[in-house]
Amino acid sequence: MAKFAKRLQKIREGVDRNRLYSLNEAVSLVRDRAVAKFDETIEVAMNLGVDARHADQMVRGVVNLPNGTGRSIRVAVFARGDKADEAKAAGADIIGAEDLFENINSGKIDFDRCIATPDMMPLVGRLGKILGPRGMMPNPKVGTVTPDIAAAVKASKGGAVEFRVEKAGIIHAGIGKASFGVEKLVENIRAFAEAVIKAKPAGAKGEYVKRIAVSSTMGIGVKIDVGSVRSA
Repeated sequence: MAKFAKRLQKIREGVDRNRLYSLNEAVSLVRDRAVAKFDETIEVAMNLGVDARHADQMVRGVVNLPNGTGRSIRVAVFARGDKADEAKAAGADIIGAEDLFENINSGKIDFDRCIATPDMMPLVGRLGKILGPRGMMPNPKVGTVTPDIAAAVKASKGGAVEFRVEKAGIIHAGIGKASFGVEKLVENIRAFAEAVIKAKPAGAKGEYVKRIAVSSTMGIGVKIDVGSVRSA
């Protein structure tokens, strides 16, 4: 415990927890303190002025990060026939129909994202109670229910990030790795923030983006001046 406290104190050195840093400054501070023995994920959190309990204030979407996420994403696809062949050619890790349904229904979920062709949704819909809480339920609004299965698989593999506001009005996502470097991380954060801003719901009133912060897996959060993100 003493060793952990000492490490945390060292990470906090030079960071004013009450100050709003420019995007570049914040990313540099977080990245410089990502000193774990593994390549830490850099995460962004946005506090929004919405009440997710109301349907007209739901914020949801998908964004293709210009520099990817640095994660190896396993993609499962519900498809048959030619569409199954397209998914395989595009790099899908798991492809199936009733057999995939049975695996998921029994609790075997060894993938990060689930995609389906429209004709498979009557089957996939029965998995709502399993996939829904995990944020994996295919949805046409974020491009995971589509006839263009190859493009969806390639997007998922290439850095597509889904986002959905939580009850407290917070959206967070991993937007890269510490090894990316400041410039690529800044580009990814701006792309992510822009997508969230564009997804502003009709029911949102007053200030939409209240706070933005960036952090690493084992590090502390650094607050960002919202204007430095928007001005890009």
